[in-house]
Amino acid sequence: MNAARNRAVKKLKSLCYLTLGGSVAYQFIYLKKDFNGYYDNVLQPISQTINPEWAHKIGVSAIKYGMFPTQNYDDPKVLTTKLLNNELSNPIGIAAGFDKHGDAVIGLKNVGFSIVEIGSVTPESQPGNPKPRVFRLPEDKAVINRYGFNSEGHEQVYNKIKVLDKTLLDKSILGINLGKNKLSDDPVKDYTLGIHKFWDVADYFVINISSPNTPGLRSLQGKEVLSKLLIEINKVRNSMQPQKSIPFLLKLAPDLSEQEKKDIVAVINKKESKVDGLIISNTTTERPGLVHQDLSKEAGGLSGKPLANKSTEMIKEMYRLTKGKVPIIGVGGVFTGQDAYEKILAGASAVQIYTALIYHGPPVVSKIKQELADLLLKNGYSNVNDAVGKGVK
Repeated sequence: MNAARNRAVKKLKSLCYLTLGGSVAYQFIYLKKDFNGYYDNVLQPISQTINPEWAHKIGVSAIKYGMFPTQNYDDPKVLTTKLLNNELSNPIGIAAGFDKHGDAVIGLKNVGFSIVEIGSVTPESQPGNPKPRVFRLPEDKAVINRYGFNSEGHEQVYNKIKVLDKTLLDKSILGINLGKNKLSDDPVKDYTLGIHKFWDVADYFVINISSPNTPGLRSLQGKEVLSKLLIEINKVRNSMQPQKSIPFLLKLAPDLSEQEKKDIVAVINKKESKVDGLIISNTTTERPGLVHQDLSKEAGGLSGKPLANKSTEMIKEMYRLTKGKVPIIGVGGVFTGQDAYEKILAGASAVQIYTALIYHGPPVVSKIKQELADLLLKNGYSNVNDAVGKGVK
């Protein structure tokens, strides 16, 4: 009787192994044959059941270790764009906040981004705000976060970036988004320390003074304080060795008043406090008509679809105020090629995404690029730069 039972147990185990093996093989074949369909039907629903911060970490790791296929989409010529003295194969970037610690730079390039921006990175490591600090609002295609510049610090992030094979970033650029430590009483020093640390590895720097999750940070956008900050940053840039023309961009909040926007333009128009570009925009503290009323009460910055029109209108306004002389990277609610196209017409030379990646994963990158290419060609543009600002009257 025992022998019969043992045989039955062995058969059952074999059946389980066979079933499991077959299931894994099927998933692998499905993944390789139709990654877009696999992501939409399998991975995306699973990811939405996981704690948002854990899902974020898993997503970064999956891209870092190449678990998603390298994009098989060849960027058409119409997507080429000149930005910050570089020619890029497409105008789509990953916004800061996704790869905070520089873990997945090459992986992000491989899924189709031509602009990879890491950070924000603070001089000293800090944990950020208490958890929970990330909230999905799927009905609104939005996210609220109050991470608070959780960072591994300059030294640890730099050690990852300096060993990257930059030949793998051909026709793309790497941006270092700099932030200040929460308890720092010298923000100017925090930003200049970042310039010194990353000078030999950055293709551009971002001075992030617009996150709503670090107390007092947005006050640095005020005219007098901003002028002092940028004057000191320009002094440091001019003193760096070896001398290189590394662009500096300023990342702005979407909640600025009309006068504050004019004041910022007045500051950056001066030689001693100039910047080489603007990123518009960071997340918003406003809650415009959200469906998800419960989570809308959570403190933090709102990103995603509800920010789309607000950021596009700000791009248009800053393009007018700067007379199109300051390159703009547009951010906020880009889910489709149409969204990207509208920001380009408003004055953006390139766009970045983040929330779309959370809801639609890596396949969304090629989707946006194809839709954007179709729109550019349909409307008679030979490349992205030809369309920049054409919607501004």
